[in-house]
Amino acid sequence: MADLRTRYMGLELKSPIIAGASNLVTDIHKLKKLEESGIGAIIYKSLFEEQVELENLELSELKTEYEHRNAEQITLFPNSQSVPESPEDYLLNLKKAREAVSVPFLASLNAVTDEVWVEYAVKAAATGVDGLELNFYSLPDESGSDRDTIEKKQVDTLRKVKAAVKIPVAVKLTPYYTNTMKFIAELDRAGADAVVVFNRLIQPDIDVYAEKHTMPYNLSSSEDNRLPLRFTGMLHGRVKASVCSSTGVYSANDVIKMILAGADAVQVVSTLYRNGAEVVTSMNEEIGKWIDGHGYKSLDSFRGKLSMKKSESKLPYTRAQYIDFMMNSGDIMKKYRSLS
Repeated sequence: MADLRTRYMGLELKSPIIAGASNLVTDIHKLKKLEESGIGAIIYKSLFEEQVELENLELSELKTEYEHRNAEQITLFPNSQSVPESPEDYLLNLKKAREAVSVPFLASLNAVTDEVWVEYAVKAAATGVDGLELNFYSLPDESGSDRDTIEKKQVDTLRKVKAAVKIPVAVKLTPYYTNTMKFIAELDRAGADAVVVFNRLIQPDIDVYAEKHTMPYNLSSSEDNRLPLRFTGMLHGRVKASVCSSTGVYSANDVIKMILAGADAVQVVSTLYRNGAEVVTSMNEEIGKWIDGHGYKSLDSFRGKLSMKKSESKLPYTRAQYIDFMMNSGDIMKKYRSLS
């Protein structure tokens, strides 16, 4: 029988499929279903620095709550609608979730300042999680921060978190860096135990009828996995850190592609929303059949076989691929027109 075990950031996983951070994992029943389905590891939903800042604001308001009381006040009670989860509630729920399952379990942090990164990395580690995932990102703004400033700050943050905790630390990135490969190499030297390529950010939209902004949550599709596939193939054998492919991993074939490119593990979220935890069982079974059918024994038998380092042709990972595509675009258009 095919061996689906893999090592990711020093942890042994029974399957390369990891449930990425989402609200799905806040339900203990769903957590246990994921474990029963054969999931390799689970990442708990992210704690955001905004939650920490909100708690600090509420504490300040609590200290001054009597300053504006008067005889004509309508109510003494605060508005309880849409009360967000406090950081302390988050840590309590994280601990309960960790204790509910036996598979490797990671916490996800999404902060800005080093003080919050380190403080909550330490607090999350104290809940018994097996590792941390830091979500690094930097959106275009008017601050004027240059590339070196942004990247140096994130590398420094990683070093501070690594120095503060004893559990492995992964970094989840967006693809929006000036030189993503160089930056990953710097994170690797700084001690990242894993890099996750890539985080899928929610992008704004505009409702032209209502003339207002909307924030739709669009699930990914298999077509979205080509960018992480490319970077996975380029990273294999070039960094000490584990490589995890994320975005657009829907099926067993998607997982196999990433392993062939060199991934140590993959993250799934959208397919869990669409197909439920049961999809993990079928994916594991299909991966096993593919391994047996191709004469392999384990994931290590073919991991990275089609990576940039091991491939006979480097074309898929280089600029030459784009040139080749454009030079033959006429033939491609003829093919699509014949199908229409």
